[in-house]
Amino acid sequence: MADIRPFCGVHYNPSLVKDLAKVICPPYDIITLQMQQELYQRSDSNFVRVEFGRDLPSDKDTDNRYTRAATTVKKWLEQGILQVDETPAIYVNEHHFTYQGRKYRRRSVSCLVKLEEWDKMIVRPHEGTLSRPKGDRLSLLWALQADASPIMALYDDPERQIASLLDAQTDAKLMLSADTDGGEHHCLWAITDSEIIGQVRDCLADQPLYIADGHHRYESALAYQRERRTSSSSGAEEEPFDFVMMTLVDFADPGLVILPAHRLVRGLSPSAFDGLMAGLKTCFAVEEMPLNKADVLSQINGLLSEDAGEVKLVLCGLDKERLILLRLRDFSIVRPMIPYFHSEIYQRLDVSIVDHVILEEILGLTHDKVGAFLDYTDDTLEAVSRVVEQEYQLAVIVNPVKPEIMKAIADSGDRMPRKSTYFYPKTPAGLVFYRFGK
Repeated sequence: MADIRPFCGVHYNPSLVKDLAKVICPPYDIITLQMQQELYQRSDSNFVRVEFGRDLPSDKDTDNRYTRAATTVKKWLEQGILQVDETPAIYVNEHHFTYQGRKYRRRSVSCLVKLEEWDKMIVRPHEGTLSRPKGDRLSLLWALQADASPIMALYDDPERQIASLLDAQTDAKLMLSADTDGGEHHCLWAITDSEIIGQVRDCLADQPLYIADGHHRYESALAYQRERRTSSSSGAEEEPFDFVMMTLVDFADPGLVILPAHRLVRGLSPSAFDGLMAGLKTCFAVEEMPLNKADVLSQINGLLSEDAGEVKLVLCGLDKERLILLRLRDFSIVRPMIPYFHSEIYQRLDVSIVDHVILEEILGLTHDKVGAFLDYTDDTLEAVSRVVEQEYQLAVIVNPVKPEIMKAIADSGDRMPRKSTYFYPKTPAGLVFYRFGK
């Protein structure tokens, strides 16, 4: 099903760029303005200038952050700061990191994947998207003619065929390595052996790929492909823009960490806030308890981990000194509040119940207003502290979505509510990228 190809990757030249950690950056969607400034100051060669460059007051159609990104790549290639591999390869990355005191290693394969429309079910999404980020990435594609940061997708390897192939390859000489300020470590190898590449391709050819992180990038690549096909007169069956760079991770990889997407709410009127408890009691069993400020993380984790399979949510904010545990009374009560056209799996998701039942039905935050009232965080302590510090009125704490649920949603042809998953840590931009233009 999925068409996997090697490519001649573009990456920093290790003979000129001695400290890779100073030049790679996070993907655009988590770069704040403050982080952008820090990355600019970290190095004159930091990849943020390509991935998410600054807007300037003087910007115009012929000079803006997209055109400057293209100029920057061209200049870095001419200066030898970036180099292009001569032999097509697939790239293996081992990403070592620590989360909540535990060490992890996530292994991925970066390659090209042929673009396919969603309805073919070869590449499957699991979340909804917004138009603004897609427009941003599409503008960058037109200017840069390159995939600056990879899309992360998941695959099944139940018999560990791919894992065994990669085990043998990672004993070879490293191409690049980096230790970041956050304690993360990257190792990158290039596999150029056509036989090994062919075996990896064969293992993936009979299965779909599941977008984990990068829905906007994939949809932008599809839009770019359509626009280029419309304006192209070459007549070629395949063009370089018919492929997109992906970083593929095994569903069973022990380093696959999915964090929850807690909801933060503000801007509620006094009447909506005061009536929240009564509305909650129509759908949930409500239990209040003192907030354990000394160890709130363990307290919340303990509450949510009890009785696995039951829908449970933790609410913080109605009383700054107390937490509220919500247990769904009966799914039949809330089913009419969730759009009927969604799958059963979607309707029973914690985030679906939060978004449709609590935010929309009880609080009256309609879809067109949610953006002004709502924010998200994967950090439980941050969610609580932002409410305690009165930056937000409410935090709704949820359990993370399990990989098998994400897969089932995608297989059903449905999509989770936006911001349902957070794959941690993000794959950085600048390790290796695909340049399909000249």
